[in-house]
Amino acid sequence: MTTIAEGLAGWAADLKPESIPWSVRTTLRRLLLDSGGLMVASRGRDYVAVCRDAAEAEGACTAIGHRGGFLSSDAALISGVAIHGEDYDDTFEGTPVHVGAVAVPATLAAAEKAGASGADLLRGLAAGGELACRMALVAPTAIHRAGFHPTAVIGALSAALATSTVLKLEPRQTAAALGIAGSLASGIIEYLAEGTSTKRLHPGWAAQSGLRAAALAARGFSGPHTVFEGEHGFFRAFAAPEIPRDFDRLTSGLGETWLLEGLAFKPYACGTMVQPFIDAAIALRERGIRPDEIAEITAPTAEGIVHRLWEPLTEKTRPTTPYSAKFSVPFGIALGLHEGRAGMAQFTSEAIAAPGLLALAKKVRYEVDPEDPYPENYVGEVRATLTNGETISARQPHLRGGRREPLSEEEIRAKFRANAGFGAWPEALARAYEGFCEEVFDLPSLAALEQFRN
Repeated sequence: MTTIAEGLAGWAADLKPESIPWSVRTTLRRLLLDSGGLMVASRGRDYVAVCRDAAEAEGACTAIGHRGGFLSSDAALISGVAIHGEDYDDTFEGTPVHVGAVAVPATLAAAEKAGASGADLLRGLAAGGELACRMALVAPTAIHRAGFHPTAVIGALSAALATSTVLKLEPRQTAAALGIAGSLASGIIEYLAEGTSTKRLHPGWAAQSGLRAAALAARGFSGPHTVFEGEHGFFRAFAAPEIPRDFDRLTSGLGETWLLEGLAFKPYACGTMVQPFIDAAIALRERGIRPDEIAEITAPTAEGIVHRLWEPLTEKTRPTTPYSAKFSVPFGIALGLHEGRAGMAQFTSEAIAAPGLLALAKKVRYEVDPEDPYPENYVGEVRATLTNGETISARQPHLRGGRREPLSEEEIRAKFRANAGFGAWPEALARAYEGFCEEVFDLPSLAALEQFRN
């Protein structure tokens, strides 16, 4: 009987560039553009510098925005941390998983090192990205409930399939790589307690784990082919047992239905489920509601996000670090009402200490809504009680930037340009990268990446 890993490996090996729908190709081009901008935007952050400085040797691979070449594993680690570091990267709706921060670094490093073509990059991104989305739907919310970060643990297997596809491994080798990646997967969510940097590490670690799994499998190292459905497999280890598993999600309609088409690109530099609340708060601001008119703010919310984005309330209403602020609904609501925006500049040490913002965040409280559609849909509602006793509310019915209301091409490009500018990239280099993303899937190799070592 064919295992799930063997089925996925066979599908990926047979995947032809011409069989990948244009809509998926467009999404992946945008993914490369968005990810590149984020690599540059965060390249000056201390946590990225630590990863770069920890690299032990020079190599042939590019970490976009950084001088010199790196070993493939180091390039993947640095790039994955940089893409995800400000939580401004793409996400998949369902059990939220960040696709680009894992798949882009892994496939770029694998393709550049091997001298693979742009078409091979396309195949790897498509295969690994689609697997990540499908794994997210096998047991929604179960990975978070078990205390693991979905991007971290799903990412290792996604990267293994992506890099195996780029390298054109035989199906039996790819199945082994998936099995190996199951033992390399890791990443707990205790970062929530203090807003520490380990969440930032997870995608880069997953990307390099996938590269390592593929390299081992290519040389004959074995891994369990029952890594998905086995008695001691991935979903037994990393998912809460009370949530039912639907393994058909992994293979049903594979190659015909592409979940990647609905990948969400974030308009704000913070946690995914915070974003609809920011939109609702901005809607109130645009109706003329001033912070000094507000006595109290109530927000209905899903029980499933309370432990990550609402509690402990003392931390969420007065975040101790800029990173902690990104995972606070009260702070996000305050930003929307006070600033009307939530980009890179709104999450700095100075910005999160602004007295007006903190005073407004302290007025926010939540009530669990048993009818909230999470995780099938991400909604945000803000009810402001004014000092005159009047209550005014606004509701964002879905994740803006997601499948129900995708960002336009111009919005994606504007975000890239803003992030490249934030990272002090010359305009000419930013334009060159836009052009690279336009044509990359048709290039004979990725040698052009070297121009972005700056």
